Amino acid sequence: MRVTKHEHAALRIDESGDALIIDPGSFTTPLDELSNVVGLVITHEHPDHWTPEHLDRILRAAPGIPIYAPAGVAAAATDYEISVVSPGDTVIAGRFTLRFFGGDHAVIHSSLPAIQNVGVLINDELYYPGDSYSVPDGINVDTLAAPLGGPWLKIGEAMDFVLAVKPRRAFGVHDMTLSVIGRNMHRARLKWATEQNGGEFFELDPGDTIDL
Repeated sequence: MRVTKHEHAALRIDESGDALIIDPGSFTTPLDELSNVVGLVITHEHPDHWTPEHLDRILRAAPGIPIYAPAGVAAAATDYEISVVSPGDTVIAGRFTLRFFGGDHAVIHSSLPAIQNVGVLINDELYYPGDSYSVPDGINVDTLAAPLGGPWLKIGEAMDFVLAVKPRRAFGVHDMTLSVIGRNMHRARLKWATEQNGGEFFELDPGDTIDL
């Protein structure tokens, strides 16, 4: 299984000719080579995780593919057919088995409304939490896509999240709001946290891949 990091929170996962897209949002440049996409996951409704333009581009290339997302996305994206998922659900899209966890977006501030968020475990190998620190209880996570930055993120809490998950491998996502200096500093902190349990941290820039 090959994982390609795109800008910010967007990931592409390829397995045996099928592709899965996760969270292509407003900080992500248009994606190409979409004809073999078999499914799309949107973890929550914020525009840095999905846009109509991205959805339209993907659906033109791969018509009729399922879009898995929590109910909040379905309410925000009324022009699209959304397959609503909740924590505890398992679905299959092509060669991908998707298991969903969590339920809530991390708190930004008490003045802002709480929204839903799902984390997703792909083929029991890659865990992506969306905008949350939700730990998939009872799961030995092989590879973690760990958040690096955002208005809800405190780096100490992100470090604690990595320490709790104990992945064998990790790389950073959700990083377009950071300066180069800030991104490198946060990468170093999550590298330390990953290594405390014997894991390895990978520094992936947009377009970089990792084979699982």
